[in-house]
Amino acid sequence: MNLNPGPANEPNPEGEKIVSGRTTLSGEVSIPKGAGAVVLFAHGSGSSRHSPRNQQVARTLRAAGLGTVLFDLLTEAEEAQDMKTRHLRFDIALLAGRLADATRWITSQPSAQNMKVGYFGSSTGAAAALTAAVELPDKVGAVVSRGGRPDLAGAALPDVKAATLLLVGERDEVVVDLNKQALAKLRCEPRICSKRPARWRKPPVWPWIGFARTCADAARHPSTPAGDYRRPGNGYK
Repeated sequence: MNLNPGPANEPNPEGEKIVSGRTTLSGEVSIPKGAGAVVLFAHGSGSSRHSPRNQQVARTLRAAGLGTVLFDLLTEAEEAQDMKTRHLRFDIALLAGRLADATRWITSQPSAQNMKVGYFGSSTGAAAALTAAVELPDKVGAVVSRGGRPDLAGAALPDVKAATLLLVGERDEVVVDLNKQALAKLRCEPRICSKRPARWRKPPVWPWIGFARTCADAARHPSTPAGDYRRPGNGYK
């Protein structure tokens, strides 16, 4: 595990092994010196810890003084299988269980004990993040969903206690509607913020810088009012 106090705070290139039941998952961990919180990434199928988008967000979070844990919720074999069947990406119980195990693992490490925990979830990973937050209410203080499917958390939604922020591209009309459905079931004073235009999956990088700053704010200050997340410096409207 990298505890590099320098400005780069880059993860150990050899990576980390995170055990969840009988499965071993690959991850990257970096805890900057003085970090008071750590953010775990829960991305959907088709993405990975090596994604340029995820790496950009992680670097921005580390520059803001937060630890990061990027890991793959599925093994390489499972990912290959899921590309054909598309069933594992929708197995929210499986994904949430692995995220919860990763959370227990990182918070058991001497470098991250007693740290606040935040989740960044995208696609079906957002539902996994909300479900895991219900399982670990004393550990998880904030959940940020980016273009995610929080609606898939289903019956877990009313029990979420962590501060929750839903970010959606306003032109993704179907996803906006699904997020609003989830919003109506959350009881944790959730917030929703739309971004114009819906360019999450395309260049340039600037939307990701703004998103990362928003994610950092949510992890460090879970009770921040919704309006603060829309300030121009974060790139949101």
